[in-house]
Amino acid sequence: MEQREQSEQAVDGARKTLEQMIDGFGDTQFVALAAQLGIADLLATGPRSAGELATATTSHPDALYRALRAMAARGIFVESEGRRFALTPLSQYLRSDHPDSQRGMAIWKGGSWYRAYGALSYSVATGENAFRHVHGKSLFEYLAEHPDESVTFNHAMTASSKTAAPKVMEAYDFSWPQTVVDVAGGQGLMLAAILQAYPTVRGVLFDLPHVVASAELLLREAGVADRCEAVGGDFFASLPAGGDLYVLRWIIHDWEDEPAAKILGNCRRAMHPQGKVALIEMVLGEPNSAELAPLMDLDLLLIPGGRERTAEEFARLFTTAGLRMTRVVPTQGYACVLEAEPA
Repeated sequence: MEQREQSEQAVDGARKTLEQMIDGFGDTQFVALAAQLGIADLLATGPRSAGELATATTSHPDALYRALRAMAARGIFVESEGRRFALTPLSQYLRSDHPDSQRGMAIWKGGSWYRAYGALSYSVATGENAFRHVHGKSLFEYLAEHPDESVTFNHAMTASSKTAAPKVMEAYDFSWPQTVVDVAGGQGLMLAAILQAYPTVRGVLFDLPHVVASAELLLREAGVADRCEAVGGDFFASLPAGGDLYVLRWIIHDWEDEPAAKILGNCRRAMHPQGKVALIEMVLGEPNSAELAPLMDLDLLLIPGGRERTAEEFARLFTTAGLRMTRVVPTQGYACVLEAEPA
């Protein structure tokens, strides 16, 4: 009797888990809406009524209340008497001023990213990129034409760097190079962390011109602007020459093998003869493991059109680019540091 009850409970638990997965699209939009409207920022000083929030966000009062009530049911906010809402531990991370703010990521993934995910079946049927299918252009072409979304995307990537940078710094020694070139380094948070930790190291932040143009404030606030040059360009064309270490964090996984090898080949041509490349990437492990890499791999198929790789696949990619992988350094986070030198 007891065994049958346990079996029934297991079946019921599996069904409920699947139901939560089916309804997960709602959670994504709840969080994205809260982030877009800046609700967490409005509640930072204390609870406010749904009517006050509607006025502040120019929203329909009844519709906003119903959305906030649904968010409260999911633990994003908490409702009290008089239709008043307050922050919870979840929504604290939607505040713009939180050091680990997820607001940018929530807005980005709830918008054009979310719409591309709706074309998952298209990508599975064709092997083609869902983002291009839905939006008519590649992710990076789209961002270049939508500056507001580009800013949101850059904020989201900076937020992810805040989480990853300390773990990478603990695992890998950045003290040896004289010059570190951060390739496609966005607003420069990873490079700033390296320069802060190693006062004798100089840095070059390289990304598209409209991206590095927004990096000055972060570098200045980090106190490293005097040791860091921001250079705009196209990594498929050329890279700043003479660097000792070329760092690429979550860049190579955005591309299939041929363009990825071209980027790494440009690193090889630009670097000092004794230079190295350090990729900060996830590495695919064994099947069925509860890791993030297989989920991210599907994101890459749908959004930028790249892929996650095994350590062996990274080694082959390095070889194609004239490099030799020397070691894989695990971190306490999701990523590893894959180091390579000229072959």
